[in-house]
Amino acid sequence: MGMDVELDRVTMRFGDFTAVRNADLTIRSGEFFSFLGPSGCGKTTILRMVSGFIEPSEGFVRIGGRDMAGLGPNKRPTALIFQNLALFPLMKVWENIAFGLEVRGIGKAARRKRAEELLDLIALTDQADKLVTELSGGQRQRVATARALAVEPEVLLLDEPLSALDLKLRQHMRAELRAIQKKTGVTFIYITHDQGEALTMSDRIGVMSQGVIEQVGAPEEVYSRPHTAFVATFVGENNPFPGRVDEAREGYAVLETSHGRLRAVNREGLRAGDEASIFVRPERCQLLDGAETAGSAPDNTLLTAVERVDLEGAYVNLFVRGDQGRSLIVHLTNDRDLTGLAPGRQVTIGFAADAAVALPTPGAAAAAA
Repeated sequence: MGMDVELDRVTMRFGDFTAVRNADLTIRSGEFFSFLGPSGCGKTTILRMVSGFIEPSEGFVRIGGRDMAGLGPNKRPTALIFQNLALFPLMKVWENIAFGLEVRGIGKAARRKRAEELLDLIALTDQADKLVTELSGGQRQRVATARALAVEPEVLLLDEPLSALDLKLRQHMRAELRAIQKKTGVTFIYITHDQGEALTMSDRIGVMSQGVIEQVGAPEEVYSRPHTAFVATFVGENNPFPGRVDEAREGYAVLETSHGRLRAVNREGLRAGDEASIFVRPERCQLLDGAETAGSAPDNTLLTAVERVDLEGAYVNLFVRGDQGRSLIVHLTNDRDLTGLAPGRQVTIGFAADAAVALPTPGAAAAAA
């Protein structure tokens, strides 16, 4: 078991509001695990329950098999990095890193030695005697990480720590944090609403919506094999085709949609008559120009019209008309003549059934019951 973090049927209520509902999950020791979801979905509430700042209304939080009920933050094998970092501006860098050790009564020489070890880990050995106000945003983030690691936690909790950084620095710090986690072997539990962060850094991701963990899996699994319509639309871009199931057999579902009959993988047990949607990623769609042979034609094709073309260097986003005022997106490489794709021109889009997934419409099952 090691120092696994277990959420055992955890629910958190604030009055009449349920912030987290029946969370049941094991985060493995040494894992980089991210909770991903929109603001207000309950992910930070889970972090606060693991850290000991609040107690669950129901269920159990266990770390290393031990029930954490009644243990405050200072009694748990965890450390928390806040969104605002909470560094001390009048302290030197090494003093910030060693602050938790000072609180525990560790002598100055030992504190300095440990701070220097961590400064080496975060590649800031020459910044020890500077004030944190003299550092860049990325350097301050590394100092906050080192300060949390100084007390040698088994579990490091990170609450959207990169949200205040600019895009390039965030991308750089993703790699930095992942490298630190790999070097130390500490379990990281990371909170974010940024899918890029979660997909890039995590061993596994828990996607949350309205207090419920909708899916847990490796980044590739969550991205390519979503279990719910929410996961399909929240994690990356997806083209939805709503409709009703006409056939369901041999692992596939055929839906009647406003674009005709479309076929996709059916992993969620859809049956004829169910309301559902087919989801397909923009990069899995093809722009068909008549050059394809019958043998290589995709399973699904639809005739639509160009809305606009957005150039993004080596790639192009082709927006075409969907239904109900919704645009569909096709990702293309910038290696073809796009001059003929004027707004209003009719084009044919295609995609393979194996590249798409059919998922139930949210609430449809409950409404039918």
